[in-house]
Amino acid sequence: MSFFNPVFAFAFIPFVVIIYNLFPKKLRAGVLLAISLLFFAFVSKWLIIYLLLSIISVYVTGISISKLEEKKKEALKTVEKEEKKSVKASYKRKEKFVLVLCIIFNVTFLFFFKYLNFFAVNANLLMDYFKIGHRITIVKHVAPIGISFYTLEALSYVLDIYYGKIEADKNILRVALYLAFFPQVLEGPIARYSDTAKSLYEGNKVTFESFNYGYQRILYGFAKKLIIADRLNIIVKSVFEDFNSYNGFTVFIGVAAYMIMLYMEFSGTIDIVIGIGEMFGVKVPENFRQPFFAKNVSDFWTRWHISLGLWFKDYIFYPVSLSKSMKNLTGKAKKKLGNHYGPLVSGSVALLAVWLLNGLWHGAGWHYIFFGLYHFFMILMGNIFDPSVAKVCEKLHIDRHKKGYRIFQSVKMTFWVFIGELFFRAPSLTVAFAMLRRMFDTFSFRVGELFTLGMDRKDYVVLMIGLVGIFIMGIVHEKGINVREEISKKKLVTRWAILYAFILVILIFGAYGQGYVPVDPIYADF
Repeated sequence: MSFFNPVFAFAFIPFVVIIYNLFPKKLRAGVLLAISLLFFAFVSKWLIIYLLLSIISVYVTGISISKLEEKKKEALKTVEKEEKKSVKASYKRKEKFVLVLCIIFNVTFLFFFKYLNFFAVNANLLMDYFKIGHRITIVKHVAPIGISFYTLEALSYVLDIYYGKIEADKNILRVALYLAFFPQVLEGPIARYSDTAKSLYEGNKVTFESFNYGYQRILYGFAKKLIIADRLNIIVKSVFEDFNSYNGFTVFIGVAAYMIMLYMEFSGTIDIVIGIGEMFGVKVPENFRQPFFAKNVSDFWTRWHISLGLWFKDYIFYPVSLSKSMKNLTGKAKKKLGNHYGPLVSGSVALLAVWLLNGLWHGAGWHYIFFGLYHFFMILMGNIFDPSVAKVCEKLHIDRHKKGYRIFQSVKMTFWVFIGELFFRAPSLTVAFAMLRRMFDTFSFRVGELFTLGMDRKDYVVLMIGLVGIFIMGIVHEKGINVREEISKKKLVTRWAILYAFILVILIFGAYGQGYVPVDPIYADF
């Protein structure tokens, strides 16, 4: 069930709210969990068993690590000072063993559903090349929707317990609700246990104010998806499915349309998730922060899919870069390369691990791996050349903090991200390079060709007005102004007039009905 299905928005959500409020406070968390599991079962059928197995595995692992910690504390009371180090090391090994078992258990399901066939196909090609007769069977299967999201949440829970950031929860229902909360389980954001678990289980009543406030955010998500993303989908499908029929300018527009469509669809979905969370008094983490206002590719990825970036930073980048071997490497590199370039050596190893896994997380395909390595290269080059750029700007008396330079940086960043998204969307590396070549080889401003892509002048006018509206909202948010808080200060009549006007805009200008193909939930596939 898509969040943008009218049944979900105007029937399912009100139904959930009514049922939830009918129960006393102490039972509401159980009601929310039951609804979440039924929702997941509805979209994934019997594959819900893998979500349940993940819940049980991290719950048991958390309790096991907690008990080992308690035993360690008791043991330390009875041993001499010189033995304490070995006792701590012994229990740490046991905790690590339990943790690794849990990680392997959960990652195995993820590997089986998402990556097994990719590796099998490539292994078969390799064996064909070396004339080895053995073949690996390709297994046909359907993955549980959202498996990449809830698996990372599950791993963050046990890793945070292992690192002592949180305590293991003895209530399995609270752990289950954290992993299965119905709006979050499909497309994130990837919340930490400390972010949402407590507020989810409090059973706060849905009030008129919280319902209204949440629905404002939901409507904003609907506007992004129905007015902009679904229109751009017409252009994207036309160009990517038959790029050889169009000149370079049209192909360029098609790739740019995909980049904007992806942002509108995914951020619109997150708006709905956050809005639903606000109804229940749950603060779901923000996942976007005006990414196209970023000054470089690295900054872009601190603003785009924020929860995924933080997950990789905390559980991949820091553990790798702060490991003993990397620290030794940094020390040696500093002596030879200096304080700026020295740490970049070990940092680059950690960065490579992050972006290789980031590419694979998005999908099993060489174009996804290339997408990850491309961003690794761009960020690495930025880190290497930043001091040189700063010196050049200083010599030319260019203020890097002035608005003009910031706009230049954002335009440059958008171009590099644009190239990355081409490889992300194309079905293969071969097609991506062919589209890139066609953009430059056959580029000419044939604006009239845009009207052969399935959109008429009215569609383009609505699209441009919608994009300008979102851009203005981005500027306002970048300045730290909360639009909804400002609206809440207005008189009741004004507030309701704005709300109904927004609903009418979506109903009148939304791209649905005959001739429109809605964008499928893009990130739910990841």
